[in-house]
Parts: sequence; C-alpha cells; structure tokens
Amino acid sequence: MKIYISSLMVTDQNKARDFYTEILGFVVKHDIPLGEHSWLTLVSPGNEDGPELGLEPAEHPAVKPFRDALMEDGIPATSFAVEDVYAEYERLLALGVVFTQKPTEMGPVTVATFDDTCGNLIQISSYAG
Repeated sequence: MKIYISSLMVTDQNKARDFYTEILGFVVKHDIPLGEHSWLTLVSPGNEDGPELGLEPAEHPAVKPFRDALMEDGIPATSFAVEDVYAEYERLLALGVVFTQKPTEMGPVTVATFDDTCGNLIQISSYAG
C-alpha cells in the first residue's frame, strides 16, 4: 500500500491552484472540469508519478467548523518536507507568504507554519538526522 492522493479542502480552487503552483512550486497533474469545480491534483516537481495533492472544494458542511477549529488552535492541515526550513521560510516570506510560526527547532526536526490563503495552515519541515 502507498499514498496515492492526499486531499486539502480549499475555499477557492483557482486561488489555491495559483498559490500552490506559482508560490510553492507544485505542478498540476490533473485539472479536469467537473461543473463549477475541477478534479485538481498537484505533484512535486520532478516527481510527477509520486503522491498527488488533491485540492478539493470545501463545500461539505462539516469542513468549515473543522477547519475553523484547526486554524484557531494553530494546527496545520498537512506538512510538506523541504531541504532547509530556514531557506524556504525566507524564500516564501519574500513572496508575501504569511507565517503563523517562524522556523522552530524541535529536536532533529525544524518546522514553520504558514497560511495558504485558502483556509489552511500548512507546515514545512526538514529533518537534520
């Protein structure tokens, strides 16, 4: 068994696609129109056959209270691995990304958390082991 698609619920698929591709650097794998929304998945650059990130419309009634609670408590919806959290933090700051947690060392892992502008907190992490 392996991870195929992991989904994030987003308030606006177009805005999310732009943020995740233009700012974070992911690559669109699928963008198939399905009425007012799309089957929209992204992959890491250079890993087009790897796990996909699905950007799902956040329309189910259970999504808003769940995401609001996560945001209020500062809990990231997911975490992305980066080579160097400090360097990625500086790169994203220069692009206008808003961080809710600056790079923080937690044993062998360094993490930082930012707002994806589409209703989610996202953590980046690097392992120094």
